[in-house]
Amino acid sequence: MKFTVDQIASLLEGEVVGDGSVEISMLAKIENAKEGEISFISNPKYEHFLYSTNASAVITKKGFQPKKEIKSTLILVDDPYSCFTVLLEEYHKFISFQKTGVEQPSFIGENSSVGEDIYRGAFSYIGNNVKLGNNVKIYPNAYIGDNVVIGDNSIINAGVKLYANTQVGSNCVIHSGTVIGSDGFGFAPQKDGTYKTIPQMGNVIIGNNVDIGANTVIDCATFYGDATKIGDGVKLDNLIQVAHNVEIGNNTVIAAQTGVSGSTKVGENCVIAGQVGIAGHITLANKTSIGAQAGLGKTIKEEGAQLMGSPAFNYKDYYKTYAIFKNLPDLNVRLKQLEEKVLNLPTFQEK
Repeated sequence: MKFTVDQIASLLEGEVVGDGSVEISMLAKIENAKEGEISFISNPKYEHFLYSTNASAVITKKGFQPKKEIKSTLILVDDPYSCFTVLLEEYHKFISFQKTGVEQPSFIGENSSVGEDIYRGAFSYIGNNVKLGNNVKIYPNAYIGDNVVIGDNSIINAGVKLYANTQVGSNCVIHSGTVIGSDGFGFAPQKDGTYKTIPQMGNVIIGNNVDIGANTVIDCATFYGDATKIGDGVKLDNLIQVAHNVEIGNNTVIAAQTGVSGSTKVGENCVIAGQVGIAGHITLANKTSIGAQAGLGKTIKEEGAQLMGSPAFNYKDYYKTYAIFKNLPDLNVRLKQLEEKVLNLPTFQEK
């Protein structure tokens, strides 16, 4: 599908410098762009690419004054990076929502309802009493259990498993291999050393505009009527474990290989880096930031706290501590040298 530069500029509320009738069919990096493609430049250190690129159009900042002749048509905007992100989003929507209809073989159970412009891929399974909104896309080999609800414009990629009673909001994307609604890690130790399984009977509720990466697992709540909750706008990376009864606040971002233990409440607008371990039954205040590979075992009450280390503590104190820790080998050598000097003083020599 092709759009003119004028049409793109209208979407971005930008100003065209050059031929606005040029047609664009693809987005690309400025150094690799070809004719018919559009790119952007926001960092001045990449300006030299602007004079050699083959892109038909380039998005750049208002007030830009070229130092050489430019063959590309320019679109001048306030924030080139954000505007190019808007284009990527629109392009992604276009390619993601192209598919419609039902491929065979596929299955849908009794009393299930679907909205308009649905796509159901081959070998997908949809259980009983399921409700799918408009423009929902269920890709091949996905499993949608009984009583699941999925809101408008959500995408369930190939191989995703949504256990019974899971609720997914609108405009969500769930990537391949993710499992939502599986049993929480609940086992009661017995006197004979064995463990008795505690049935997990709650569900998972996912808000709107949530993105969940590949091979992430979100466990259901323990008790019937309770839920593991993922707030609106949450972004979860690949390979994340969210345990039973966890609550993650709106617009929180969590990177890969992080684990959140049972019944922990993560606030809104938190940023949690990769390989972080968070203990159970604690609370993180809004806007908490946790650095990579940290281990958090206590409640954080201060909004906007920035933590690192294991156990995690204030990141400024962490760096001060690390500055000492990394010098310990040298300090140890100096200590031994000092001991030798002290012991060889006349006062300490044998009489």
